[in-house]
Formats: sequence, structure tokens, C-alpha cells
Amino acid sequence: MTNGKGMGIEMGKRNRSRRKGKGRRAQRGQRIFLLMVAVFAAVLLTGAVIYGIWYFDKERGWKKPPELLAEYMEYASCGEYEKMYNMLDVELSGNVQLEDFVKRNSAIYEGIEMRDLKIDEVEYDEEQMTVKYHSSCETAAGTIDFENEACFIKGEDGYWLIWEDGLVFPDLEPGDKVKVSVTQAERGEIFDRNDILLAGKGVASSVGIVPGKLEDKESAIQEMAELLEIKPETIEKNLSASWVKDDYFVPIKTIAKIEEVELLALEPSEELVAEWERQEKLLEIPGVMISDTEVREYPLGKGAAHLIGYVQNVTAEDLEKHAGEGYTANSVIGRSGMEGLFEKELKGENGCRIYIADEEGNTKMELANREVKNGKDVKLTIDARMQLILYERLKEDEGCSVAMNPYTGEVLALVSTPSYNNNQFILGMSQTQWDLLNGDERQPLYNRFRQVWCPGSSFKPVTAAVGLETGAVNPEEDYGKEGLSWQKDSSWGSYYVTTLHEYEPAILENALIYSDNIYFAKAALKIGAENMAEGLRKLGFGESVPFEISMSASQYSNSETIETEVQLADSGYGQGQILVNPLHLACIYTAFCNEGNMIKPYLVYQEDSQAQWWIPEAFSKETAERVLEGMKKVVNSPEGTGFAAHREDMVLAGKTGTAEIKDSKEDTEGTELGWFAVLTPDKNSERPVLIVSMVEDVKGRGGSGYVVEKSSKALELWFGK
Repeated sequence: MTNGKGMGIEMGKRNRSRRKGKGRRAQRGQRIFLLMVAVFAAVLLTGAVIYGIWYFDKERGWKKPPELLAEYMEYASCGEYEKMYNMLDVELSGNVQLEDFVKRNSAIYEGIEMRDLKIDEVEYDEEQMTVKYHSSCETAAGTIDFENEACFIKGEDGYWLIWEDGLVFPDLEPGDKVKVSVTQAERGEIFDRNDILLAGKGVASSVGIVPGKLEDKESAIQEMAELLEIKPETIEKNLSASWVKDDYFVPIKTIAKIEEVELLALEPSEELVAEWERQEKLLEIPGVMISDTEVREYPLGKGAAHLIGYVQNVTAEDLEKHAGEGYTANSVIGRSGMEGLFEKELKGENGCRIYIADEEGNTKMELANREVKNGKDVKLTIDARMQLILYERLKEDEGCSVAMNPYTGEVLALVSTPSYNNNQFILGMSQTQWDLLNGDERQPLYNRFRQVWCPGSSFKPVTAAVGLETGAVNPEEDYGKEGLSWQKDSSWGSYYVTTLHEYEPAILENALIYSDNIYFAKAALKIGAENMAEGLRKLGFGESVPFEISMSASQYSNSETIETEVQLADSGYGQGQILVNPLHLACIYTAFCNEGNMIKPYLVYQEDSQAQWWIPEAFSKETAERVLEGMKKVVNSPEGTGFAAHREDMVLAGKTGTAEIKDSKEDTEGTELGWFAVLTPDKNSERPVLIVSMVEDVKGRGGSGYVVEKSSKALELWFGK
């Protein structure tokens, strides 16, 4: 039996045993917990390491701010504004909207005509995420360069540009504007050798409306449109411009100015009277005014239109084609003739100032400034008097004429007829006027002196010279009396060479005087196809005339060779496939009076004119003299085909030509070209000149004699006797 004390001891042992069991279990739990924490921590650490490695690799593929800035500027130089916008952090860029961003940037970059945008000297602060750089670009006012700074922000998927106005130009603020001020250069003028104006400043009449003085606007616009031959919509568009106010003069159309003195002439032209009446009707409309305005003027008008050409306002295509050359929407550009040829010299350079203006319009900073450079004047070798003399003689015909000093190469006149009034292009041509001009079957817009034509007998001196140079032609050999038709033999079938005159003996000089086709056909056969082709190539056939104006190249065949005997025989008297440019023919003729040297023509005036040779020693001196003597007889012998140009006060030399233009050998309805080339063979002549004229469709009008008569009258006026 146990006592109470024993029981207490036993119970204490049991309790200690229980406490000891509980402690062991707690320790095991702690160890498990700690293990779990460690595992979790390890997992987290591993994840963090893996994420870090992944994130590092992702970031490593991002474009860095310097690269992004270069890309942004490349987009700017190309005008790709949406791509620029897509590189921005929009929120940090002031929540700028795409439309506003594009409008702001395009207005600046395109307004200043920015190009060649470059950045260099780049410094990147990785911690601050800023890029300092030097920028430069070309503009309408020259080079703009500056130091600047761009800021970036790092996002989840890369770096983004923070845009502000100062990114365009450092001193540009939100309310500021980039302004462009243009000073128009004065276009240079064109003068003849005697300083007579051929193209320059003139005065025209500007027809316009003062809106506040219109009584019946709709009726006035309709009447005005009819008189000016324009659409009413054109007038309405001008009146709706933002700058228009009631008391402003709004120009509508520029027309010719009528001088009162012109109306006082004994017989003013119908055209002049009609124009005066039109202007009087315009002034009867309340609100319509006519004022003087400065325009480009061509005093010789139709007399020199193909030579001088004209200018027109630039088009959108012109601005695109000539980007960076200083043209603006208000510029003019030479379209043809001298205006086009010397466009670079004549146009000058507009002055241009680019600056930043604040909200009040005050200048904050000048970015670039280029001083205006007026265009240079151009002085030509052309003699305005000779130009008009030849034009007046030919104006009713379809033809052309070239005049030059055969001893210096100075071109005195270049005429193409019928012509057009180049002043109409300045004043503005109505659709009706253009349709009439463009649809005229006589082709007044066609420049004939630049083309090639069948020369007919005007080519015979060339054949003579080639024959003498090759030794194939003996000038004293009598080719015999053949009558008015001839063929080599029966192999020619039904084809015969025909001529107009019988004479004896059939030697070179007489053949030139009588313009004998048979003689020169025989001469060509003696020369041979290869020698003929080689001789003509030596004279510049197949190549361009070295001249300021591009001329069509003369040819001796449609192919590389003269293929048949008949073609060769025809070539001898300027038929077959022979085609010659009038200026080229004139140059060949200069060799006859320059001891065989062929002159180089030129158009830009020189104070001390010195002859330059296009082809030196084209012929021998003996050949040149022999042919020239024959050409003198053509004009001075009563039997000569050019005798109508004979003068008692001087000796002239020349050659006529009548070229048949047929669709085939059997064609009897073909037309004829008439030619006459005439020159002063004396180098010491007071007013030396060589004139080559061609007139189309002279059949039934005297053939070449028609042209001789025209040229003779021109020479009378030229020499003043």
C-alpha cells in the first residue's frame, strides 16, 4: 500500500515525462518550419536570380538612348512624324496629341526646308538618362547648328523619349513660332549685243476687285469672269482669302497694259482696239479696278519667242524637283529658250531669314540669315534688229532663219515661224487661247531652227568640197551634156535624176551656177559611199553642234551607211536621206570664207570676239576658195539661181536649194522646202553676215526663188541700202 507521498512522486515523474515529450515534438516542428522557410527562401532566391538574369538579358536587347535619338532624328529628316511620335513617353511629354505633334514639327521642319539633319558629339549620362549632342541641318537660309540635350525615361519595355519644344531648337518654347522671312531676288535681264532689252522688267495691268465697293456681287463676278475668260469660282476663291478686307484691292488677273499713245496711231490694230474696249467694260463694273503691276516682259514678242522663251510660276512638281535650290511658291522658273537655258544665272538667290518669335511676334533669336543675291544679266550676241528683220520677212511662212558673223562665230539671229507671243504666258493664257495655239496646224510652238531638214541643192557646195578633198572631183572635168534627166544605167529601173537647166560645159563652177542635180549625182558616185560618209562625218554629221542651244544632229543616212547607188546619187544634191540642221549648214559654209576652217558658233556676248574653230582644216584652203568662187557666181552671174540677191555695192556668195518632200518615188503631190544661204565673202566687210533661211511648202510659189526674194529684202534692211 502506498502512501500519499509516494503517489505524488509518481505523478511528478509522469508529468515530467509528458513535458519532455512535448518539447521534443516542438523541436521537431521548429526544425521542419525552419527547413520549409529555408526551402522557400531558396526558391525565392533562385526565382530572383532567374528573373534577374532574364531581365538583364531583356534590357540588354533594348536600344540605348543615343541610338534612339539618332533614329528619331532620322525620322525627322524624312518627315516621318508619326514614327517620331511613337518613340515618345506621351504622359511625360505633356500628353501631346499625335495631331498636334505632327502639326508642330511639320510646320517647323518643312517651313524652314530642313534637310541633311545630322547629330554628332554625343554624350550619354546613363544615370540621368540624358543625351547631350551637337545638331546641324541645312535650311532655306543656310546652315543651322546648335548644342542640345534630350531626356529619356526607362520603362518596362525600353527607353522612351521625353519630348518638348526645346528638342526642335533649344530656345523654342510652347508659345513660340519659327518664322521664315523671304526677300525675293530680282531676276536678271537679257540683252542683245547693243544692250537692247530682250527680257526684263515691264508693266502690265492688274485687274482686281475692292470687295466693299461691289454692288451686286454675284452679277459682277459673272460679268467679270466672262470678260476675263476665267471661271467665276476663280474670282470667288481669291475674294475668300483670309487676308481680304472690304477696302483691300484683290488682284484677279494680269492683262496687257494699253498705252494711250498706241491708240493714237493712224491705224491701231484690231487686237489693240478690242483689248481697250474690254478694259473699258471691266471698269464699268462697280468695284472693279485696274492698276499697274510689274511683270516679266519680252519686247520683241513673236519676233524672238522661240529664242528667248518665257517664265512661269513654279508648280508643286517644280518645288519637288528643285528642292533645296531656293524656289518658293512665289518664284518663277524659265520654261524654254534663254529663260530656261540661263535659269541658274538669271534667277539669283532669294534672301532668307529664319528666327524664333514669341507670342507677341517679337524676335527672340535669329537662327539663320542669307542675304539676297539678285540674278545676273545675260548679254547675247543676238542683234535685235536682224532678229526682227528676218522675222518680219518670214512671219507668214512656216520656216526658220539663222544669221551669224561667219568670221567670229557670233550668232546674230535665230528665227522660227510662225511664232507665238511669249508675253501671253506671263499674263496668263485662257484655256481658249491655249487650245487655239496648241491646236494650230501650222504649229507656232514648234521650234524649227532646232530641227533637221532636207537641204536640197543648198547641200551641193558640201558635195563639191568633199569631192575636191578626196580627189574624186576634177573641177575642170566636163561631165557631158545629158539633157534634163539621167540615170547611170538600166539597173536603176525607172528612176532618173532630173534637173531644170541645160548648159555647157558641165564643170563644177557651172554646175553650182545652174544648180545641176545630174552633175552632183555623178560627183557623188565618183566620190563613193564610204568616202562620202567619211567626209560628212568629218564635217560634224552625226554629232551635236557645239552651241549653247541643243540642236538636232545632221545625218547622211537613216543607218550607218549609204546603202545604194541611187541613195548615194540623191545624196550628192541634198536629197536621199540627207538631213541638215540650219545652224550646222551655216557653220559648214563659214569654212568657205575662212580658208577651210569651220567656225564654232556662240551665243553669249564677248567684248573681244575671237574666232574659235569647231573643225579646223575641214577643207584645204584651195578647196574652200574654189567652192567660194562658184558660190559668188550663183549670186552675181545673171544665170545664177541666186541672182535676185545680187547687189551693186558689194559681192555676195550663196547657194539656193529646193528640196522635194515625197512619200515615195512615185509621189507627184509632194511638197517642197525652199533654201537660200548667202554670205559676205570679204572678211573686211563693214557688217559681215551669213544668213541661212528655209521655208516650207514653196511649191508653186517660186521654189527657192521665194526664199531668195525674202533674203534679199532682209539684206537691204541690214545694210541700210
